Amino acid sequence: MTNPNDVPEVLFEGRHLQLVSRKGWEYADRPNVSGIVIIVAVTSENHLILVEQFRPPVNSRVIELPAGLAGDIAGSEDEELAEAARRELLEETGYAAETFTRLFAGPPSAGLSSEVLTFFRAEGLKKVDAGGGDDSEDIQIHEVPVDQVTDWLNDRVQGGGVCIDPKIYAGLYFAR
Repeated sequence: MTNPNDVPEVLFEGRHLQLVSRKGWEYADRPNVSGIVIIVAVTSENHLILVEQFRPPVNSRVIELPAGLAGDIAGSEDEELAEAARRELLEETGYAAETFTRLFAGPPSAGLSSEVLTFFRAEGLKKVDAGGGDDSEDIQIHEVPVDQVTDWLNDRVQGGGVCIDPKIYAGLYFAR
């Protein structure tokens, strides 16, 4: 049960993250976002859309589902999660979707971070732009047949040089 009066102590504050402590438990918090969205986007050809980009915390390229922050842009602090999913899918992949269906939400690492991810399934996809992310990103787009995703990811790992975000496997469950 949550206690709204139990305000964490801020130990350190950076530009995008805070290190906070609550009841002696130290964890990371994102103070300037209203949520995090993960998009399970499957084309009409039954291909799962994945993105690959360099992630400094792991010093490696990472293959992952399209994703992003909600409410992180000045003036959009109250951005709806579905709208953030729509924006991030277009920005990262160049795809627009007719519908976004909320699948589930949960913490990816409850012992380390206060983040809660919300997964959406995007349907009725249409390629309308090149994608590739914003000016600070260098995103490569992969379209992989749903029934071949696991083998395709295993091949990437065997080739070396990339990490696989395990959230792909949660998304794959909903892609089938």
